[in-house]
Amino acid sequence: MDADGSEMTAAPSSGGLQLTLELEHPDCWMREVTAATSARLLVNAAYLVDRKVKAHVVAYAESAAAVESLVAATRASDHTYAVTEMDTRRSFGGISAPVNKATRTLLVEYGPEESIHDALVSHGFMNQEPIRIRDGTEYWTVAIDESRATIQEKLDAVCAEKDATITVTQITSATTGSRESEGLAVRQLSDKQREVFELARNRGYYDYPRAVSGSELADELGIAKTTFHEHLRKVEAALLGPRDTDRDGRQ
Repeated sequence: MDADGSEMTAAPSSGGLQLTLELEHPDCWMREVTAATSARLLVNAAYLVDRKVKAHVVAYAESAAAVESLVAATRASDHTYAVTEMDTRRSFGGISAPVNKATRTLLVEYGPEESIHDALVSHGFMNQEPIRIRDGTEYWTVAIDESRATIQEKLDAVCAEKDATITVTQITSATTGSRESEGLAVRQLSDKQREVFELARNRGYYDYPRAVSGSELADELGIAKTTFHEHLRKVEAALLGPRDTDRDGRQ
């Protein structure tokens, strides 16, 4: 959400890059309730009002019971202030919801310090699609008009600021529409980075739903979880490309 209370919705982009991100950060009720239940969340929009975030979210699952469990967990969370159920999705207009699923549309209030959105927006990452949260992981599609080296620096800054883990899973050029995947950067990796990345890919770390956790892979490799994620971050740095240079060849 912006400081003036404007809506946290998608902003058009005329150039630059579109990134698909998987991220995790502490003190997030959305991660908490989706990790504890089989239901999922779709965040259509959020606003900053009187120093509170008010988010329009859709809870959905295969069964009404699973959705009810998520709603109950949301109400019980230490990270939410208030949960109000909307009577109908159409009453609020423009809100996306999955089809052929049990759904509940909610207005949830929580603290801005427990949201990662401000950190992303302040570093130039703008929402392009509704945010999806499942199994304790957030999935974002953002646009940014910066060099690739600068993008990596900004992602690192968000991670440091919010104690977050962010994985870039896809990059799309807004001007050409061309896509790149992690595999294109493998040749730039060290042997250890290649080992970590290939194990993660082969064991389903990037699958939906995720077949294995970072902790499990770190244990298998005999390294700390933080070391595992640091290796993956370097994979992303290779994906994002080398630092730009000026006309004198300086970085």
